[in-house]
Amino acid sequence: MKQLVRGQGFGAIIGAVVMLAVFTLIDFSGWWTIQTISNVTQFTAILAFVAMGQALVIMTKEIDLSVGSVYGLAGVAFITMEPALGVPGSFLVALGVAALVGLVQAIAVVKRELPSMIVTLGGLFTARGIIYVWTGGSVHNFSPDARSHPLTRLFGGELFGIEAAILWLVAIAAILSLVLWATPFGNRLLATGGSRESAESRGVRTDRVKIAAFVLCSLLAGFAGILTLCNQPQTHVTLGENMELEAIAAAVIGGCLLTGGRGSILGAILGALIVVSFRYELIALGAPSSWYITFVGVVLIAAVIFNQKLARFLGHSV
Repeated sequence: MKQLVRGQGFGAIIGAVVMLAVFTLIDFSGWWTIQTISNVTQFTAILAFVAMGQALVIMTKEIDLSVGSVYGLAGVAFITMEPALGVPGSFLVALGVAALVGLVQAIAVVKRELPSMIVTLGGLFTARGIIYVWTGGSVHNFSPDARSHPLTRLFGGELFGIEAAILWLVAIAAILSLVLWATPFGNRLLATGGSRESAESRGVRTDRVKIAAFVLCSLLAGFAGILTLCNQPQTHVTLGENMELEAIAAAVIGGCLLTGGRGSILGAILGALIVVSFRYELIALGAPSSWYITFVGVVLIAAVIFNQKLARFLGHSV
């Protein structure tokens, strides 16, 4: 039990249990249906990819506000480049675009010592502007051949009766968790966020760690965009809008401290589940959309307070 409490995702586990209990009481017949569970898990998987990347950046004591636009930009690149490059080629280009955005922003933050919030806010607007210019504000679709391509079916639709996005989430989350808790890079990443000076005194190349975190964050956001477009191959200029706010909320609800040095991959996934579940349930109950926005704001503040108190209780500095 002590180890569970010490886990960075403890608050998210409690939040998820309470949420499910409340939904069961107020809307049992509407919540516990195959259709509802399928929709919630599908949308959770997509947001969870972005939240996991955001968590990695927050662990280094930085933040990335551009992930929603990177999600949209990678999706647009994937769809629009397919006629010229084919599905495999456009897939690689889309991931390359996402990685490039992350790399450029990371260099600006690390080498120019600019605030990550300002740099990535600029990245948010820049990438969103490129989406508008690239698409001309019009909708783009996959051709019938592209929709039936094996790679499209591998990343979209269902595999073995389960949504492909969920299977990819399980696989990549397992890899990231292993990297975070069982490799030197994971130790360096947490040390960089916990105390950069202390980490550097022990020989950690904190600049490289932060660059890797930003690139991984953008890659995960881009991959989420590709998964979405493989399942529903139609672009629009608002693709991924405001997703950065949901991703930050999910990461913080999942146990990430904005002061860096603490976080959890599982917590980020559970945070995404909480955010998506509340959005879906409020819609199902006919509540105004403003209630969801209010919920995200209130829960985000509550999560920050809870995580700080838990960290102090466990003897961590915040």
